[in-house]
Amino acid sequence: YPNAHREWIWQYVFPAAKLSMDPRGGVLRRHHADPSGLQRAVKKAARSTGIEKRVSCHTFRHSFATHLLENGYDIRTVQELLGHKHVSTTMIYTHVLRRGGRGVRSPLDPIEAPPRA
Repeated sequence: YPNAHREWIWQYVFPAAKLSMDPRGGVLRRHHADPSGLQRAVKKAARSTGIEKRVSCHTFRHSFATHLLENGYDIRTVQELLGHKHVSTTMIYTHVLRRGGRGVRSPLDPIEAPPRA
């Protein structure tokens, strides 16, 4: 969210570890965490677990969209959740759907088969 640093509600979602002086009013406040700090923490966590692929905060976003599409959510819902203005931007994530007939799910897939006697 590009305006997170200006919107007060986001200060509670990603709070900074330290208090800082607001230069406009001289009030001591806790602002939101710097995005680069979160990015560094994600990369450090990936390295510490032995993940060799490049990992970033965007990796979580990409995985979220990919899993939604794999689980049958429609492209418009995914578009709205990702905040994309144009559906063509969301279409990037449809690479998971290019599986021919194997990509089609039956409504019966989630239902477990009864145990055989």
